[in-house]
Amino acid sequence: MHSPTDPAAILADGLHMLGLGAAVPAATQQRLLEYLQLLDRWNQRYNLTAVRERAAMVTRHLLDSLVLLPHVRGTRLADLGSGAGLPGIPLALARPDLHVTLVDSNGKKARFLQAAVDTFALNAEVAHLRVEALNGTFDTLTTRAFASLPDMLRWGGHLLTPNATWLAQKGKYPADELAALPAGYAAETLPLSVPGMDAARHVVIIRRLNRGTRAAP
Repeated sequence: MHSPTDPAAILADGLHMLGLGAAVPAATQQRLLEYLQLLDRWNQRYNLTAVRERAAMVTRHLLDSLVLLPHVRGTRLADLGSGAGLPGIPLALARPDLHVTLVDSNGKKARFLQAAVDTFALNAEVAHLRVEALNGTFDTLTTRAFASLPDMLRWGGHLLTPNATWLAQKGKYPADELAALPAGYAAETLPLSVPGMDAARHVVIIRRLNRGTRAAP
């Protein structure tokens, strides 16, 4: 019988509940747990995340990132304001074919991100700069606890091509932010069910409208 605080069991059970057990096999799950170990070691010196207890890290970092996996499109992803690598690093570990750009302007966080890329030989690169300064073409953009939707699009809207999708993770339904969404963008908001999390979670899926296309009311 599994211990309710066993990180490996929490991860395996959570992935099964998300329907991702086959997509994230045992070897990948082990690498995900090793990423948490690396994060924990760095956390002892740098304040990269407020979540310190390992079981909670599995739920709030790994499962809360991997819940986005079915929504990721294409093979080039930019994780904006990546921080400790969330959700970018779990997605990179789960999708080795996905080239991930981890973007953060904070020096200590960028150093951790590079350490993770090197340690796990990820198909990823670190961009130590502000989101406004990032250039490139991406299929999917991700953000987690980054900024309000209007600010987010003001800083990174240039990265959202007509063929790209922006996955913005939010807590409760962001009604006020959606009401203030700039013209030229369409947003669909879906509830997320993260095993082990009682708090509300949503993903706002944002696309750029083609000229002459109106957003759905």
